This record gives sequence, C-alpha cells and structure tokens, in this order.
Amino acid sequence: MRHLLNRPRALLAAAGLGAALCVAPAIQAGAATESTYVVLYHEGASSSNAANTIASAGGTVVANYSQIGVVIARSSNSGFASALKQNGNVEGVAATTGLGVRVAPEQDSAAEDVAAAATWGDSLSGLQWDMQQINVPQAHQVTPGSKQVVVATLDTGLDFTHPDLAPNYDAARSADCSSGAPAPLLPGNDQNGHGTHTAGTIAAAANGTGIVGVAPNVRLAGVKTSNDDGYFFPEMVVCAYMWSATKGINVTNNSYFADPWLFNCRNDAEQRAIWKAERRAIRYAQSKGVLVVASQGNDSTDLSHPRVDVISPDYPPGNEQEREITNACSVVPVEVPGVVGVTATGNKRFKSYYSSYGISTADVAAPGGDAILQLTPAAPNGRVLSTYPSYRPCTRQVIENGAKYCYLQGTSMAAPHVAGVAALLLSQRGGAGAAAKLQQATNPLPCPDTSIYAAFPQNSGEPQTCQGGTAHNSFYGAGEIDALKAVS
Repeated sequence: MRHLLNRPRALLAAAGLGAALCVAPAIQAGAATESTYVVLYHEGASSSNAANTIASAGGTVVANYSQIGVVIARSSNSGFASALKQNGNVEGVAATTGLGVRVAPEQDSAAEDVAAAATWGDSLSGLQWDMQQINVPQAHQVTPGSKQVVVATLDTGLDFTHPDLAPNYDAARSADCSSGAPAPLLPGNDQNGHGTHTAGTIAAAANGTGIVGVAPNVRLAGVKTSNDDGYFFPEMVVCAYMWSATKGINVTNNSYFADPWLFNCRNDAEQRAIWKAERRAIRYAQSKGVLVVASQGNDSTDLSHPRVDVISPDYPPGNEQEREITNACSVVPVEVPGVVGVTATGNKRFKSYYSSYGISTADVAAPGGDAILQLTPAAPNGRVLSTYPSYRPCTRQVIENGAKYCYLQGTSMAAPHVAGVAALLLSQRGGAGAAAKLQQATNPLPCPDTSIYAAFPQNSGEPQTCQGGTAHNSFYGAGEIDALKAVS
C-alpha cells in the first residue's frame, strides 16, 4: 500500500521542497533475498492444498485465507511466480516486497500554536476545533458510544499504553499483520505514530486529561497493517481485513491506500492480482458486517477522472515513471464498492487544498486540517491535534501530564472522524444501512470558488474542479459529517 495520508504532496511543492520528498524509496534486495507473494486462486477454486502447491514451486505458506482464495507465501526462488502460474487453480501471482513508497518525516517547521482554553471535554479539548466543527460535544449529550461497538484502526500500529487510549483498548481484537499473518500486538509497535494519531480521533477516552475522541466510550482495536517503515503491502492489508471480519469488529478506519500502486490497473496481470485479492478481503469483511471507512488521498486529484499516476511504482530508486491511466485503474480501498470515502475539510469548511476527491468516490467530508488556506483563530496552525506515541518525534507537539499529542493534517485525519461518528451511530441507532445513514448525517456544502486551489493543481497539471450540486458533489459528497445528526 502507498504512503500514509497525512503528508500532502502539494505542501512540499508549495514550500519549494518538491513532491518527491514526501516519500522515501525502498532498498533493492539481492537476487537471493526471500520475497513475499500474494497468490490469487480462481473464484471457487479451493486453496486447501496450498501448502503442497507452494512447496512444489519452492516456497512456504505464511497464511492461507481459504475463505477468499488468497494465499500469502514466501520464496527465494526466482522462478516461483512462473511455476505457480502453471497451476490451473491459480489466477494470478504478485510479488509484494521491493516495491512501494513510505511516508517521510515532515520537512517544514513552525512555532508552537496555542488556541483558546478548553470549554468542553478534557484539558486539551479547547484545541479540538475539529470536534466542535462537527458537533461532537452536542452528540456526547446523547451518547458517548457503547462498549458493545468496536472500531479498529488499520494503520501503522497503536500505542495502547497512551493514557487517552489505554481505557478503551481491546487487546483481544488487536493484531500485528505486518508479516501477512496475525500475531499479538506488542508494546512499542507504532514506530511511525500515524496509527496512534488516528486512534485518538476515533476514541480517546473522556478521562479529564488530554483530548476527547469522537466516540470516547467505544472499544478500540489496533491492527498493524504496515511494517515499521510505513509500507502497507498487500499481504498486510489482506490479513488486516480478514482479522477484522472474524473478530467482531464493527468499523474499520483506513487512512492509507494500497501499495505498491497508487492506481491498480486491471489490464496489468500483477496489479490485477493485487487488486482482486484486496477487494476480496474487503468484500469478505463487509459480508461479516464490517463498515469500511477510507481516506480519499492527498494528491488534490479527481479520482473519478484520473489522467496520470506519477508515483507507481516508486522503485527502483529514482526511476519513478509517470503513466497515463483511465478509469480502468482504481485506488484501494477507497474505490472498492461499499467503502465510505472521506474528503478533508479545514476550519473554514472548504475542501482542504491537498484532498483528493471524486463524484463517484466522495461520500462525506470531515475535518482533516488545512495549514495554508484555512488558518483561523480557532485553528491557528490549521492542523488536527490527536494522540501520539511518547517514543516518536513530532514537529508540532503538545505534552500534557506527561503524555504526547501531535498536530497533523491530511485525509488521514479526516477519515477517523467519520469512523468515530459511525461508532456513535451504531451505538445509538443500530447497524442496518450504516453507510447510507452516515451520508444522511451531514451538512451539505456547495462547490466553492475553485480559484482558491489554483496553486494546487491535480497530478495531471489540470486545475481542481468541483462537479455536482449541493446535495452531492465531488468535493464533499453528501456534505460534512455531523455527529449530532448521526445520533438524533
């Protein structure tokens, strides 16, 4: 999977740093290095004999997700994929390592910003302009969420020792999927910080200190879906959805998109195998009642009318290729049917300058921050404050009672607001038709004057344009999410 969605490409360009600085390339492995593969069986074909099939091609099975006909395997045999493709039950084989991009540390810096004193919630809630913008304080008067509802953040991990997260942490429903098979989630697992940040927005406890999440009473699971360098590879994603499907998780937040290809083009055999495997896993989770919420991305690009892909794949180093694409190419998970796609807004309720969008992909909008076009007295640095691991650096940090909090912006920050609202909705109104109910629980927004985005064109160089009316458009979907409407 591609890099995390909290580092806008356009911000680096605006700062004169260049888009390429938002990612760091993978290191080329030696010829004999063991590689990981996604093995896609034909629909309806059994993978029960996968261990023998994989062994005969010179590999070993990491995980066999027989429910969806996907096997994760490893091999150092250079002919492994070719050998497997001769098997009549196998539809496709794709190597997942050695290709990808990852998030890099923020390059710009800023002085510490301080907003008004807290008037609701916990000690830092006065800094949470995002929660007040979507009526979270008012929603908490109706319900802070139910312990019967479980939200999982599929991300870089989770610092479950953080004092704002520990009260709601569900260890039994958490896992480390970085190997392609679920393992226990251990302390210190979030070596990026991104997952801990999204988790706080969803469900930071109302415990008198720090911040308050959208749904502070629900249970919170962490499913590590990347490696420590922030690469989200297909075997990790498949594992995370299969885990969520079988562990009674109600909502998943997905603030990333699938590596190694930003757009997965179905006319390419390797990309098609990855796309199908991930789509099957998502579809299986949905069939088990999991509501999937996903970020749109930070490329200021219309996903419904894509023209170019400028980063796929980002390997070997320095060999990035710009390729023309069409609607035959799609972004995972946001373009998988049934996934709730989220665009980002700032404190002025405009689409954030970096947020990708699309008339067919944007379902709702939510606060993700905007440090360039939407600075206000309530949001003096434009970003969203949330929990952060004590052991990870943060450019804009706040320390409260020994715990760390960090300001970030991105569609990564927008999606967890919607996942949290979904948890409140499920707590109050039940699960039937949750995706549709989320779109009803919005404040519609008309297309803005798009001239404000002139300095932030799409990857193709074309200007950002907004399509549709107030009831539904490509920038906001049905509108900005409203927590109070969701529980009323």
